Amino acid sequence: MRIDLHTHSSVSDGTESPAELVATAAAAGLDVVALTDHDTTAGWAAAAAARPAGLTVVPGMELSCSWSAGEGAPVSLHLLAYLFDPLHPAFTAEQARLRAERLSRAELIVRALAADGYPVVWADVLARSGGGVVGRPHVARALVDAGVVASVDEAFASLLHHRSPYYAAKVDTDVLEGIALVRAAGGVPVFAHGLATSRGRVVDDAAIEAMADAGLLGLEVDHPDHRPDQRAHLRVLADRLGLLCTGSSDYHGTNKRTPIAACTTEPDQYAALLAAGTGSPVLTD
Repeated sequence: MRIDLHTHSSVSDGTESPAELVATAAAAGLDVVALTDHDTTAGWAAAAAARPAGLTVVPGMELSCSWSAGEGAPVSLHLLAYLFDPLHPAFTAEQARLRAERLSRAELIVRALAADGYPVVWADVLARSGGGVVGRPHVARALVDAGVVASVDEAFASLLHHRSPYYAAKVDTDVLEGIALVRAAGGVPVFAHGLATSRGRVVDDAAIEAMADAGLLGLEVDHPDHRPDQRAHLRVLADRLGLLCTGSSDYHGTNKRTPIAACTTEPDQYAALLAAGTGSPVLTD
């Protein structure tokens, strides 16, 4: 089995519709793909309707979270959530709050860029989202199309970097609260790309241990942004804490250069994930 448990569609910051995404997954020879758009389940129905025969689709989401410890600034991190009840009241309310945070943050960034003469217009960026979750990748794509930068990666490395004067913060879910919400909704919480230092600050092992104590069930170990030594460290930590180990591409279509199925999950770990989720079923033949 070939299993990719972290992909994004145009419902958040990918470039392929949910239907196109599941077609891409099947064409790449995947047996299982998880749809994990940011802070929304809006793509689940379209992915289900378009699912090719022989492909299992795991309903999921990537939750925007933060970790706070001591007096320093909170560390931004992401929590993958699988197989949860999409109608759970408290969890759906928190998702709506996060989407509003993303929207206001993107507007602040665009207006700051425009004020300094960059050719970006908020109405155009909003239209790019197609009614989905607005994020920095939509701003990045607008900057590419305007000729300001050559690629989405360049936009994130410069004007949209967290150290850029145009960066705007958003209030994310405390990760321990996020874990509790996912578990309450019958879902399986997995810490996404936890040691990806190329993305910015990361948390230490003590933070991951606290997450495990709060109900975290897995670590995303095999990820394109993890070096071999980081993957090895996470495997040892997962074994010590009794956590699942997953692998995935974090596919975003043409917004990133990483192909779908670049990293995958072992079948036994996938089986354990399925056994732990009670909130919604996988979509399969």
